[in-house]
Amino acid sequence: MSSNPVAETVASLMPRAKEELTELVAFASVADFAQFPKSESEAAARWITDALTAEGFVDVALLDTPDGTQSVYGYLPGPEGAKTVLLYAHYDVQPPLDEAGWTTPPFELTERDGRWYGRGSADCKGGFIMHLLALRALKANGGVPVNVKMIVEGSEEQGTGGLERYAEQHPDLLEADTVVIGDAGNFRVGLPTVTTILRGMTMIRVQIDTLEGNLHSGQFGGAAPDALAALIRVLDSLRAADGSTTVDGLDAAATWDGLEYSEEQFRADARVLDGVQLTGGGSVADRLWARPAVTVLGIDCPPVVGATPSVQSAARALISLRVPPGVDAAEATKLLQAHVEAHTPWGARVTTEQVGQGQAFRADTSSPAYQAMADAMAVAYPGETMQYAGQGGSIPLCNTLAGLYPRAEILLIGLSEPEAQIHAVNESVSPEELERLSVAEALFLRNYAAS
Repeated sequence: MSSNPVAETVASLMPRAKEELTELVAFASVADFAQFPKSESEAAARWITDALTAEGFVDVALLDTPDGTQSVYGYLPGPEGAKTVLLYAHYDVQPPLDEAGWTTPPFELTERDGRWYGRGSADCKGGFIMHLLALRALKANGGVPVNVKMIVEGSEEQGTGGLERYAEQHPDLLEADTVVIGDAGNFRVGLPTVTTILRGMTMIRVQIDTLEGNLHSGQFGGAAPDALAALIRVLDSLRAADGSTTVDGLDAAATWDGLEYSEEQFRADARVLDGVQLTGGGSVADRLWARPAVTVLGIDCPPVVGATPSVQSAARALISLRVPPGVDAAEATKLLQAHVEAHTPWGARVTTEQVGQGQAFRADTSSPAYQAMADAMAVAYPGETMQYAGQGGSIPLCNTLAGLYPRAEILLIGLSEPEAQIHAVNESVSPEELERLSVAEALFLRNYAAS
């Protein structure tokens, strides 16, 4: 990184950033209170509240959102007449999954091989620390030249829409000239990237019932309708032989015209086992950013250990469907539910329940904010040019903000590059990326204020 006062300040603040991220990662702030104590999320929210207050934010508040979680808001006033920038991150995290698969405890930030490991280190507690570093660097070098609104969400990973509904009920709260979403990531470490599209998502829970109770498979198997077998047939119907998503009525042939993603690089990033084929058709970028993708997230059925020779009377599954920009998530939900019902065999009773939904997002890359960010990233990443890429994940708040504030410019950056392995075991963050992106964000705020 080329020497400049902002970069030097951020570098000097990195030990403090590591200490703070260690404290924040220690909260098991999974916003599924059937799995993790609500007190963990509440403690994380209070930590962020205290951090904003210490940084001089005013009007700091814990917002009780309609889904039963809390988001944290604060306002940092800038010079009179300055533009307003909204900075976003979320403090809730995915469950650690199989804790035995973690090399080190998931809620203890641990340095290993030049990276910091821990759940939420990249997605997205590290994003909040990135925002703090950028603001601190500006304060040490002439001051923050814009008004800053900070919003840190408490249930982004659950897709339950708490902050979206709160924003709709309080439309003035998050209004800004530009929004920086700190929950995306570079295409690879060291390549500055702004995410310009996000797929939307829907989740449904499927229940299939066939019998009043389980039956002995020797006595009744062969004629008794097996609910688990029926569910397996339904789930198989959601994919073609090559693994492409096939939801009746949903277009799955769109193409991506931006940054390409080589199959070799994708296989390495996704850690695909040797000899295992990728699923779907078209380019990798088509499949990730331009087309729908269905995933079976979980199945309720007897585990192998302890299973009995029984025909199953009931079975459940949780299905996720990612949809690209141009596809309405509500309509996709209806198509997915209709598909499941139409493909349920043997007259089995089937019910579907929507449990999460978010719309896709496409950014306007012609806006002045994008030029300000490109110039900032050129300094933070010497010799590199800012790239535009898609991201297969969903951030439902983006479309809510775009609808509420149609004149606002929205940029997505962050720490979730492929090596971060977000949502998987051994999630980690690159401290070098945290440092460079903090510099980029600080310089962006300065550039944008002058534009």
